[in-house]
Amino acid sequence: MKAACVLLLGLLPLMANAAEVGERLAPFTLTDQHDQSFSLDAGTRVLLAASDMDGAKLVKAAVGEEPKGYLEARHTTFVADIQGMPALIGKLFAIPKMRDYSYRVVLDREGTVVPQYAVAKGQVLWLQLDNGQVLNKRTFSNAEDLRKALAELPQG
Repeated sequence: MKAACVLLLGLLPLMANAAEVGERLAPFTLTDQHDQSFSLDAGTRVLLAASDMDGAKLVKAAVGEEPKGYLEARHTTFVADIQGMPALIGKLFAIPKMRDYSYRVVLDREGTVVPQYAVAKGQVLWLQLDNGQVLNKRTFSNAEDLRKALAELPQG
């Protein structure tokens, strides 16, 4: 019983940090599939986050055929939690394959960012931002719905 209480108390900070409308996201710096640094800044209008491979596949299905720069033109960044991926698989297969994508994948290798947002398995979390403050929060479990939402974003 004590162990269960300790575990529950240990998880409370994670639950409390789930991104909610009105909150300001903590700044972070991670690298993408090309080992280029990315820092969350005021220019990011939409942050997409996936906590697993199924969520990442939704993003790929939604924007994989779009031209290079599609997400960037919409001030959108995609962050994928890959902490559960075996390092050897990531290094030899997954990350090199991602380098062929037409969009940037910011990699949360240590699971320090995406878990804070409480992204459900198999889904993509959409956080609409204004200077780092969450204006709107949506989840997608369908690539077509995500594609339509992205297409509606203003460019430039």
